[in-house]
Amino acid sequence: MYAIHFPGAIQLEVKRPLKFLILLNPHSGKGHAHALFKGNVQRMLQDAGIQHTLIITERQNHARELVREADLSKWDALVIMSGDGLLFEVVNGLMEREDWEEAIQTPLGVLPGGSGNALAASIHHFSGLQAVSSEELLISCGFILCKGLVSQLDLTSVCLASSQRLFSFLSLAWGFVSDVDIESEKYRHVGAARFTVGTLVRLASLRVYRGKLAYLPTENPMSQPSLVDSTATFRQRLPQSNSDSCCPSNGLLGHTLQNSSNSNNTPKSKQSNPSPLSVFGPTDFLLNPLNQPVPGHWTVVQDEDFVLVVAMYQSHLAEDMLAAPASRLDDGIIHLIYVKAGISRRSLLHLFLAMEKGGHLNTNCPHVVYVKVKALRLEPYSPKGIITVDGELVDYGPVQAQIHGSLARLIAW
Repeated sequence: MYAIHFPGAIQLEVKRPLKFLILLNPHSGKGHAHALFKGNVQRMLQDAGIQHTLIITERQNHARELVREADLSKWDALVIMSGDGLLFEVVNGLMEREDWEEAIQTPLGVLPGGSGNALAASIHHFSGLQAVSSEELLISCGFILCKGLVSQLDLTSVCLASSQRLFSFLSLAWGFVSDVDIESEKYRHVGAARFTVGTLVRLASLRVYRGKLAYLPTENPMSQPSLVDSTATFRQRLPQSNSDSCCPSNGLLGHTLQNSSNSNNTPKSKQSNPSPLSVFGPTDFLLNPLNQPVPGHWTVVQDEDFVLVVAMYQSHLAEDMLAAPASRLDDGIIHLIYVKAGISRRSLLHLFLAMEKGGHLNTNCPHVVYVKVKALRLEPYSPKGIITVDGELVDYGPVQAQIHGSLARLIAW
């Protein structure tokens, strides 16, 4: 056993053998995740002396139910081989436990096997490596996993008008981005190219959405830093605190959660909703109840016609979309981008093409706004639309979110 000190990473002790529980979604991406694991990752784990148990998920919310009840002390990390949808299940399953404060400290590992793979691409980018995709990204993440160095990971609490409370590791989107994400499901057989196809289809029939957007900028003195300790060992867990979750929409300690997500964990014909559960987590101290106005020191956007609103907490929105180049895994910042109505189709296409290398924020397009925030509220006025959290479909309507810095742990160096 020996200590490693690496700038930006959690101070930790590495031991061998490590024990990983690997959850694999066989339907993710083009449906080749299991073959990719056996062909690219399994031997790497063996050579690194890492013991692992592989579980193939059988249905939507299988992983969520498993981690909700599992004895997590048996494992040094939970590893997800899928797209971003399966990690969404795992994160929320951990936050549905009564011992959520300890459970969410279980290090998470990511192996890209889906079509989006945004967090995997963000981990690769965070490590300072040149951009890669497909199997090269999988191999890169495999090496990172085998090194076993743990970083902190921000999570964002998302509250819906239905009193659902979700925990998000990637993004909250409304408008063009969420439309493409959900409507491109029909092109899943082409893998990551589904987003390119979906973008072109949606550009041909560009929609404008009406709504109200408000946010708390990061420089506001009332925004408070995270109280989570900045160092820990690989196996160390944070002490229990007395802060119970309270979604401010009704002031209860927990909120009933009914998953309405359109997950990619199983074919659509096999989707099912879980039973209602109480969701725990830290207090959203920056948010007013959804039925009350936002705090007076928040910024309210005057424009009410939008093409898209996307809030990100990672660098990548997809494998080939460097949407928030300045984002770090644990910077405690929501990177908010919104595009106002009036942008031409040509300019919007140029924006997304520039996003491949993160140059979209330098296009000087007057319709594009980028701001760093701690919390936000979105109130759609348009009667129909799509809102996604981590690429998962959620109930359409008012939504608000607050970031909680360094709430989780991620193998990411």
